[in-house]
Amino acid sequence: MTLRREVTEARRVVVKVGSSSLTTAAGGIDPDRVRSLVDVLAAARERGVEVVLVSSGAIAAGLAPLGLARRPRGLAAQQAAASVGQGLLVHRYTEELSRHGLVAGQVLLTLDDVTRRAHYRNAHQTLAQLLELGVLPIVNENDTVATSEIRFGDNDRLAALVAHLVHADLLVLLSDVDGLYDGPPTREGARLLDEVRDETDLQAVSIGSVGAAGVGTGGMVTKVEAARIATGAGIPVVLTSAERAGEALSGTGVGTLFHATGRRRPTRLLWLAHATESRGALHLDAGAVRAVVDRRASLLAAGLTGASGSFVAGDPVDLAGPDGTVVARGLVNFDAEEVPALVGRSTAQLKEELGAAYEREVVHRDDLVLLTP
Repeated sequence: MTLRREVTEARRVVVKVGSSSLTTAAGGIDPDRVRSLVDVLAAARERGVEVVLVSSGAIAAGLAPLGLARRPRGLAAQQAAASVGQGLLVHRYTEELSRHGLVAGQVLLTLDDVTRRAHYRNAHQTLAQLLELGVLPIVNENDTVATSEIRFGDNDRLAALVAHLVHADLLVLLSDVDGLYDGPPTREGARLLDEVRDETDLQAVSIGSVGAAGVGTGGMVTKVEAARIATGAGIPVVLTSAERAGEALSGTGVGTLFHATGRRRPTRLLWLAHATESRGALHLDAGAVRAVVDRRASLLAAGLTGASGSFVAGDPVDLAGPDGTVVARGLVNFDAEEVPALVGRSTAQLKEELGAAYEREVVHRDDLVLLTP
């Protein structure tokens, strides 16, 4: 049997497991499922592989103790369920890992922790120290305090960003489906894709939008997007079911292998592209679009035609061409209220009329990431 080299050579792996793979139909934690997953992770550790677990399930685990029949829609109710469920979830992991002589470390993240420089530096250092100490980090979104503006939305995307954050060699996404199919898995004749080498392999794939279990927020759409994020940053991805986690981590050809399509990018640019929400938009003329996209140049005031939204210096904003197509995202150096005075004017004019503080780029190329192929 030929094993997957991308798996067998990986020394640091991020494993993501969804709510539906951990909980019962009633919403409580399924001890047998957690135990089986931990046994697989412990076996990987025995082989010398460092493991970071990104685990959903806090909200789902809190449903039964609160007498809730299904995941609540309101943010406050979700946060209450997470508050109850997160402790139960980590306690279960801690007990199961202790059977193998392993220590669990809880790491709760919000979107700010991977988009603001000081925060992501702290997150990186914490995770690196935990791994150095032999701890198995268990990462989840901090549902208890995250507002709708600072949520990842699903732990698949969080897992891809964490994989980049910890310089992982591999990301394994565990689901309730055994891989990526070219259509709904329940459809007769649906074919499992063993490998995805690039975007062209996905062109004929019909991806659903919701999961079947009703306790999670992700579906195959979010898993494919997470795979795009990770592979675009040089990290291969295996997508399979939680039941086949052991085979996946041993290199057996189960599920779908997404091959790395890009090289490792500066962390802040990956986050800028995938983990930030735009606070507004800068509107560019055609010449500015060419300069930004083709020449990878900074955005200067001379290429501006206007702005929309409410933002302040340092916020992420979209850069849109004359037809409204967003071509890039960047960290803006001016407040929205300052932009009208900048439109169409040269750097020399701005310095002469408004002072040296206005001589800088509107968006520096080092703080800019293209969103077009």
